[in-house]
Amino acid sequence: MTELGGQPNRIEKNTKIKGDIVSEADFRIDGKLDGNVKTSGKVVIGIDGYIHGKVECVNADIEGNFNGELIVSDLLTLKSSAVIEGTVIVSKLAVDPGATFNASCTMKGREGKGAVNSPMKQSATTNEPAKAS
Repeated sequence: MTELGGQPNRIEKNTKIKGDIVSEADFRIDGKLDGNVKTSGKVVIGIDGYIHGKVECVNADIEGNFNGELIVSDLLTLKSSAVIEGTVIVSKLAVDPGATFNASCTMKGREGKGAVNSPMKQSATTNEPAKAS
């Protein structure tokens, strides 16, 4: 993890936090967080990590579980062990095979605008190509 606004922060395994977190630095969660995270850095949810709430960040790598609203202004990477539920707004998305992605997803360009072409709809349970709705 790179240092954007200071030392990276970490919530260790077997730690439970209830509340909101605001930081300019990167965040790694290996424990459980029931609340919101807002950072101008990167959020990493480790394989044992869990967040229930709203997360706003620049980049995110998820190996663990997330349930809520996830807003990533650049790249969201879902590892094969990731389980995502809720609403996702992202600029770029990378999903490893095996990841569970049960979310409503909106992809936006870097300027916060929608895609130039008409909206695309893709089924997460089939290997069919995306079709315009």
